[in-house]
Parts: sequence; C-alpha cells; structure tokens
Amino acid sequence: MIDQLFEFIQNHPLLVGAFIAVLAAWLAYEFKRGNHGVDASQATTLINREDAVVVDIRDANDFKAGHIAGARNIPQSKLDERMKELDKFKDKPVIVACKHGQASGTAVAKLTKAGFERVSKLKGGMAQWQADNLPVVRK
Repeated sequence: MIDQLFEFIQNHPLLVGAFIAVLAAWLAYEFKRGNHGVDASQATTLINREDAVVVDIRDANDFKAGHIAGARNIPQSKLDERMKELDKFKDKPVIVACKHGQASGTAVAKLTKAGFERVSKLKGGMAQWQADNLPVVRK
C-alpha cells in the first residue's frame, strides 16, 4: 500500500502539489478564522458563570419573536453606529447571535477589531438555540 502511494506521488507530482497547496490554504484559513464559535451549552455556561453579554444582530421583529433572556438587540446594519453601547463590556465575554449562525461572523470580526477580546458567535444561531429547546423571551 505504501509502495503504491509513493509510486502515485512520483507519477503525479502536479496533482500531489495541488492537493498540498489546497490543504495548506484551507488550514491557513481555518487557523486565521480561529475558533470563535460557541454552542448553546457553552453559551449558557458563559452567560451564567461569567456574565457574558449576548448581542442579537437580527432585526427588531425577529428579536421580539424570541430572543435569549438579557440579550441586547443591535441589528447588524446598525452595529457600527451603536458600537459605543457595548464599550463597557470589552472585558466580558460577548456572544453574537443571528438567525442561523452565518451572519454573526462579520459582527464578530468588527467587535474584535474594535478591541473586544472575548467575542464568540453562537453556532447555529437562534435557530439552533430554539431547536435545543432552550428558553427564549418574547416581547
């Protein structure tokens, strides 16, 4: 088996080189992106033990339909202009929640650039939170 692998590498250097380049690029991307996501149980632990602040970046109607208790609603489109509201929480963990966990990466990057050291996104967003039957506040 190993002999066949070495033979393949010798016969297809461009293919192997392309594979190594793609693998290196993917690893670099993952390393740069870091592990900024927390699942629902990790988020609950951060909220309960370290007074983490939850920033819900969905629009007001989605927020009113159901959000994490104590969450602050700052729609993603207004995050830049309302960033000062969060300055007092720079030393606390911040969890960014969106609808499905896909849009929060941009907000995490903005908050990190603004000096927030412990920013995480909620993996799966509010959809996963509700799928896990965790409590939401409706108002």
